[in-house]
Amino acid sequence: MESKSLASKIGLVLGPVLFIIFQFIVQPEGMSESGRSVLACTLWVATWWTTEAIPMAATSLLPIVILPLTGGAKIDTVTAAYGNKILFLYMGGFIIAIAMEKWNLHKRIALTIISWVGTNSRGIVLGFIIATAFLSMWISNTATSLMMVTIGIALISQLGGIIDKSDMPDKVKLKANLGKALMLSIAYAASIGGMGTLIGTPTNVVFSAIAQQLFDVEISFALWMAFAMPLVVVLLTILWWYMVRVAYPLPKKPLAGGRKQIEDDLKELGKMSWEEKAVFAVFTLTAFSWITSSFLLKKFLPGLDDTIIAMSGALALFLVPAKSEANKMVMDWESAVKLPWGIIVLFGGGLALAAGFQESGLAEWIGQQMSLLEGVNLLLLIFIIALMLNFLTEVTSNVATASIMLPILAALSQSIGVHPFGPMIAATLAASCAFMLPIATPPNAIVFSFGHVEMKDMIRKGFALNLASTVLITLSVYFLMELVLGIDLSVNPF
Repeated sequence: MESKSLASKIGLVLGPVLFIIFQFIVQPEGMSESGRSVLACTLWVATWWTTEAIPMAATSLLPIVILPLTGGAKIDTVTAAYGNKILFLYMGGFIIAIAMEKWNLHKRIALTIISWVGTNSRGIVLGFIIATAFLSMWISNTATSLMMVTIGIALISQLGGIIDKSDMPDKVKLKANLGKALMLSIAYAASIGGMGTLIGTPTNVVFSAIAQQLFDVEISFALWMAFAMPLVVVLLTILWWYMVRVAYPLPKKPLAGGRKQIEDDLKELGKMSWEEKAVFAVFTLTAFSWITSSFLLKKFLPGLDDTIIAMSGALALFLVPAKSEANKMVMDWESAVKLPWGIIVLFGGGLALAAGFQESGLAEWIGQQMSLLEGVNLLLLIFIIALMLNFLTEVTSNVATASIMLPILAALSQSIGVHPFGPMIAATLAASCAFMLPIATPPNAIVFSFGHVEMKDMIRKGFALNLASTVLITLSVYFLMELVLGIDLSVNPF
């Protein structure tokens, strides 16, 4: 705690100092005055983001003040970034997620998936992985992890009376292995699952918004899923195999008491309520519309896009009456205000900096400085970018890091003549794969805080998965982008 406080104090001073140095003293050759202002502002914001000198959302408001005053970008350009349509896509999806949590639909979905998979030790881990990953595609990774850890601890406690006996050392070891495998699997599956949809994790939203802003290219929900889901499935498969066969070997034999715990939890939920059915219907229709809009729904509604679908689903919840609460709707504003407004402002700050990079010519200047990388093998370049983002986000905010790095990678790509989406997507995905440290992601922190996993467990197992995810992301971007998205990485069309 003291080191964090010290870092915050240092960052509080260092941010403005770096701004003054680059705004008034350092004058890089060939950089415009407006570009220098954007660079100085970015260094200030990045320093405060990484050290959390003040709340990150508050730091994200700095561009509104600094960029117009220093000539980095016009006030209209800067403030428009905070109202980007992609932010409303995230907002609509999150309102639906809040409704799922409010009526316990997410818990019913999770328990049902686990009961389907089975209750031997390996099956239990697989069930938790699938349930966690699926839910994190649609609702907050933090909320998903917290709920799944609670269910997992209840299950382990239920098994304790059966397998935790001093005269049965093998079964004591089994309980310890199952507990660690289960907890780490929940943390890692939450991060991996979030990669699968545009709203699954904030970094995906940042990429989509910056791609729209810089290149006027809309990444649809269906298009992202078509590319990301195969990677997610492979990563989840590796995660399960690694956890139950290598990291914490578990037997195939069914565990007595496992199914009973799941059945008891389902019975406690009771029959599916009217409100759960309503939320499930809206969620299903929204997801179906996201997936089919590009090839089906737009034929009838040409103006339809993913943001409109998200907001339509969210608004529908305010129109459906709740039977268990008089004069109430399935969703009310008191619940909706739980939206992560800080993250939304953080998105806006990142997009404002990206707009400044483009408008001031800073992106082009950075790209020119990186022209030395022109001869580097493209596969190696993507691997280096994925590896760098993977380990960098172990100690920095993945949203803040993506917001800073994506415009730079866009400039780099244009300067060396490759399609910018290759490096940008590699960085976006890698930012979700920090598995080593509790501070890296909220799911890691939640799992670690419950005490079933030691730091050495997370570091050792997470390091192996960091490397595996980096390799898989590199291969996916290099080989699948043209196959799935029709993008030739060796050509820059912009």
